[in-house]
Amino acid sequence: MAGHSKWANIKHRKAAQDAKRGRLYTRLLREITVAAREGPDSSRLKLAIAKANSENVPKDTIDRAVSRGAGGGDGVELHEIIYEGYGPGGVAVIVECTTDNRNRTVAEVRNAFSKNGGSMGTDGSVSYMFQTLGLIAVAQGVDEDRLMDLALEAGAEDIEIDTDGGFRVLAPPAEVEAVHQALVEAGMECATPEVVRLSETQVELEGGFVEKVERLLSSLEDLDDTQNVYSNAIFPDAD
Repeated sequence: MAGHSKWANIKHRKAAQDAKRGRLYTRLLREITVAAREGPDSSRLKLAIAKANSENVPKDTIDRAVSRGAGGGDGVELHEIIYEGYGPGGVAVIVECTTDNRNRTVAEVRNAFSKNGGSMGTDGSVSYMFQTLGLIAVAQGVDEDRLMDLALEAGAEDIEIDTDGGFRVLAPPAEVEAVHQALVEAGMECATPEVVRLSETQVELEGGFVEKVERLLSSLEDLDDTQNVYSNAIFPDAD
């Protein structure tokens, strides 16, 4: 089992911010549209729909997003683009975008980096530091040994203790849905699974770098075409 989880710092928190700006639905539906291209049985599409359901996106809205992705939509073509770069203090940053205008998006991302003390990198400049994994949050109060046995048997790779006393189960993206199902069937309270990017190489921030990196990540998340922002920054615990 891994040690104390730094998950809250690795994937910059954005759910609450998204809800306030009214953009959460848009991001969820874009993910469904893109995932639907992989076919109705793709694990990515199933995860995207499950996430949308957990956020109470109306079923007919989800169905329309699936239809658009499957070729029955309005003709707007969405492109997935990943940008890489560095923030203040040498922090590695990955920005996942979905856009119908590549030129607009790259200009906005580049501007956010440059205005906040960062710089865009080339393809592969920081992505090698990150591993793509499926993640399932499990509520506190479960038996740790039983959780480990069930998760590993279902295909998980590791389990981390979370800061609130719960657990984070890590699995290959292709296996995360099966792991989640096994835990739910065993009566464990689990959050909707996600596929995320985690870095083993982390940068602990201190002093003025904390605010600078927070500002950069927030600026990137504020962009309309942004889906996810990841960094290897470790922020000081708030007292």
